[in-house]
Amino acid sequence: MFSTKAEYGVRVMAHLAKHYGERPISLATIADAEGLPLAYLEHLVQRLRKAELVESRRGAHGGYTLAREAGEITMAEVVRALEGEIAPIECISADAEGGLICVREGEMGHDPCPTKLLWTRVQGSIVRTLTEMTLADLAKPARTRPERGPGEPDLRREAGGRTSQSNRGAGSPAEVTQTV
Repeated sequence: MFSTKAEYGVRVMAHLAKHYGERPISLATIADAEGLPLAYLEHLVQRLRKAELVESRRGAHGGYTLAREAGEITMAEVVRALEGEIAPIECISADAEGGLICVREGEMGHDPCPTKLLWTRVQGSIVRTLTEMTLADLAKPARTRPERGPGEPDLRREAGGRTSQSNRGAGSPAEVTQTV
């Protein structure tokens, strides 16, 4: 489980990625734009600087920028800088060679952990996903969705040539339309 360090830190990095190549951005500007607490961001940015993922500039036109291009920074680097080694549960940790070990292994009277295989695979999937994704992936503009009226939920699903729309919960009956 990731903490708010990872959540907020990734949001800061994504914000910087969207503005890569522009002037440095102050933490106050990022905090306002992302709705995040400034004091907490100051703590997170120190971790990101130490990991050489962001650079800072002092002065009237100071602020933060990415240390490298967004496509060169993996999400695994960002999360490790903020959270440390990635482990799905507390009892699993990485050894010096990067292999996963269970805290119960080697304890007298304990059998090897029967769930280690599960958590090893979960950890591998998480690390693989974070390694394959870069900040550039997060900085891409989101697909635009059709406009909807105020108070109208967007409950459309598309599958092949069909489009169905449900307005349940919005005070009107379900409606199904089919496009060809």
